Amino acid sequence: MVGPVRPVIVLFGSSIVQFSFGDGGWGASLAHHYSRQADVILRGYGGWNSRQALQVLATVFPKDAPVQPSLVIVYFGGNDSSIPLPDEPSPHVPLSEYKENMREIGLYIRSLSETTRVIFLSCPPVSEKMLITNTRTNEACRIYSNACVEMCNELSRTDPSFEVIDLFNAIQKCDNWANTCFRDGLHFTSVGSDIVAAETLKTISEAKWEPSMYFDDLPTEFEEVM
Repeated sequence: MVGPVRPVIVLFGSSIVQFSFGDGGWGASLAHHYSRQADVILRGYGGWNSRQALQVLATVFPKDAPVQPSLVIVYFGGNDSSIPLPDEPSPHVPLSEYKENMREIGLYIRSLSETTRVIFLSCPPVSEKMLITNTRTNEACRIYSNACVEMCNELSRTDPSFEVIDLFNAIQKCDNWANTCFRDGLHFTSVGSDIVAAETLKTISEAKWEPSMYFDDLPTEFEEVM
């Protein structure tokens, strides 16, 4: 551990999170924006679904940790929404279970401290023509995205610590999104990542959180040292 102690932002999710620190990735963009204000930590697990995330939640976020995250950005849903094939292993999670898993993940993370905030990223679309399998469809992505948004809105009615970003619709606002936002049909190009980063920063800046977690509102480390 190095000092001084900063606010901690954790990115927790599947491959969209795991790959986010790559060249042009949205996680790398957040780390750049918070380079002297907060530590951005990656906990990404490619291929995982919300069921697997729930199983390791207490290990990834121990309640007795000396420093708890100020903000956790959670993404699961793409693998959950995949269409299972007969007699083949699948990461698919039924919709009702997915929604409940995400609720449990959010409530657990929120309980880590009085000031821990949570942003959910909903399931983005896919570029179906790029995919090499038929286990992902935009209709399934839409349904799981809506479930995530609905679940977060239910939580935020009584606790403003929860926010959600509707990636399914945000990505599709980009011109020619199916060709420009994905490199393999599932994972983001720098264009797609720029959208995720911009939506995340916008959400943080507009959130009614005290204290604010927007990078411009946080103190700059060693600003007084010339």
